[in-house]
Amino acid sequence: MELAQVRLLVTDFAACYRFYADVLGLKPQSGATEGPYEKFSPHAGSAGIALQDRSMMARVLDELSETATGHRSLVVLRVDDLDAYCAEIASRGAELLHGPAPMTDRMRVAHLRDPEGNLVELQEWLLLRG
Repeated sequence: MELAQVRLLVTDFAACYRFYADVLGLKPQSGATEGPYEKFSPHAGSAGIALQDRSMMARVLDELSETATGHRSLVVLRVDDLDAYCAEIASRGAELLHGPAPMTDRMRVAHLRDPEGNLVELQEWLLLRG
C-alpha cells in the first residue's frame, strides 16, 4: 500500500487554489483554478496535495448537509529554511498562527490556515534520525 495523496474537501475552491499555488508556491498539475479538482506537488518529493470541492464529495456520498466545522485535516510541508520560507510566504499574504518555533529538539515548525481554515504545518528538520 502507498499513499496516493492527501485530498482537502473545500468550499471556496478558487481561494484555496490561489493559496496553495500562489502563496505556498506548490505546482498545480492541470491549472484548474475553478475546480472541481486539482492536485499540487512540491518542487521536490513525490507526495502531493489535492483539493476537491466539498459539495462534490457530499453529492458522491449522498451526504448533503451543513458545512463541516472544526479541524478536519493538517497538511504538513517540510522546508529547508523555515525562517526564510515564512518571510517569503508572509510577503505573499500568509498569516502565521504560530512560529517559527521549536517543536522538538529535531525540528522547528510554523502553522497557518488556508482560506477554508485547514491547518498547514511547515517543518524544518534540524537533525535527521540516524
